[in-house]
Amino acid sequence: MSSLFSPLTYLTQAPKLAPKLSSYCDPQKGKDNNFNLLRFIAAFAVLFGHCYALLGRPEPLGSTLGMSIGSIAVDIFFVSSGFLVGASLIQRQSVIDYLLARFLRIFPALWVMLLLVVLVLGAALSTFALSEYYQDPQTYRHIAKSASLVTGINFHLPGLFHDNPYPSVVNGSLWTMIYELSMYGLLLLIWVSYHSLAKYFSRGLALCLTLLLGYFAYRTLAFRYILDARQFMHLALMFFSGTLYYLARHYIPLKAVVAFIMAFALALCAILDKSIFSVVYIVSLPYLVFSIAYLPSGTVRLFNRGGDYSYGVYIYAFPLQQAVVALIPGIEVDRLFVISSAITLFCAVLSWHLLEKPVMARRGKLFDFIKANLAR
Repeated sequence: MSSLFSPLTYLTQAPKLAPKLSSYCDPQKGKDNNFNLLRFIAAFAVLFGHCYALLGRPEPLGSTLGMSIGSIAVDIFFVSSGFLVGASLIQRQSVIDYLLARFLRIFPALWVMLLLVVLVLGAALSTFALSEYYQDPQTYRHIAKSASLVTGINFHLPGLFHDNPYPSVVNGSLWTMIYELSMYGLLLLIWVSYHSLAKYFSRGLALCLTLLLGYFAYRTLAFRYILDARQFMHLALMFFSGTLYYLARHYIPLKAVVAFIMAFALALCAILDKSIFSVVYIVSLPYLVFSIAYLPSGTVRLFNRGGDYSYGVYIYAFPLQQAVVALIPGIEVDRLFVISSAITLFCAVLSWHLLEKPVMARRGKLFDFIKANLAR
């Protein structure tokens, strides 16, 4: 079967009667898009929003709109992730490759960041003596719990950032990682369930049973294991809207004029009627994300030559911002943004070129090794 839902095969293949319009979402073009740039900007938007939160200041957009720039950036991450991760699973048709790709993209860089934050940054800035810090069980609980992400995040280290305006929290950005992994699991469950059920039932019935199973899995995750069920529902909507855009990609033409109208309507609702802003936002954000990802071309695509620094920015920004706040009491938002951005970008670039990119480059060999040993 060529797609996740065979009843929607006509959506996932290039249709003969598809209108000849300007551009479509097409992950098969490889890296020739603006996803790296879009996620890079989103990561720095999260950093910018945290500059206010970590200084105990109201974030301008959040105080007027009720939705912070950081939360919008997280939604952009989830929409693009649902599209790209869903495309990877459906195109490659391999559970092993899917799990390996997700593992290599998330965990090696996360583990190195945790070790650097705990063993270097934490040890240097903790109010505890060095021997006390290293002997405190909380130090190792932080590593063990945060390293798996499955059982939640430990946000505290002994004696670290207690006097900051946003006290004690070492890396608040990691909360989204639990939701991200949950989406990966739900997507894989739906894909495997459909392909298994389709062997014994008609495709329509298999699809209905798969959706029912996916709903129960979602309910279990949202109301038993995830702390904020409403947040889980919102992020699931963002993630799977991205996946659905992939499935229907040949029938969703991307046009600059449509994107402009959507952006204008969104801005108008934000100013005049905040009660319907959230509805317009949910409908328009995925289209705007993919329009930015695929429509601008030319010089802007050169950003891809640098690398995908967004993940490094995201996981390093918060602890480095907290460190700057601790070292420079009374620092203002603009100065915090400039200093923490420079340090974070430096760490993100090193993380990409020295760790993330080399590790992911070995994915093919690791996949062949795992397949060979499973076959054996």
